Amino acid sequence: MDTVLSLHGRLATVLLLYYGAVGLWGIALGLRGSGPTSGFRGALVIAEIAVLAQGLFGVLVFLFYRQPSDTLHVLYGFALALAIPLAWTTVRDRSPRAQSVWLGLVALFAAGLAIRGITTS
Repeated sequence: MDTVLSLHGRLATVLLLYYGAVGLWGIALGLRGSGPTSGFRGALVIAEIAVLAQGLFGVLVFLFYRQPSDTLHVLYGFALALAIPLAWTTVRDRSPRAQSVWLGLVALFAAGLAIRGITTS
């Protein structure tokens, strides 16, 4: 079970860095006047899949090892899993440039959620 706990912790760091990079990418697209490219959308999908894997590891740790020291940790995990899908549904009617900027900002917000999740574990 120590391996699952280790994977859960390492994936949290990966998500933090990945969401930070994707967030900057989205803002850069918006500043150039471009909408979300297929690569950017794919990066968001990859991030969401990684978050779901992170959640699965978290459930395994919760059930078979220990509970987090702060229950807010679980809330940050759910918020992280819902951030991009909710953002995508709210920005789809905006201009392509605004979509890139908003999705980039939400990705940076998700990186912040990852930081809070790490600090409350």
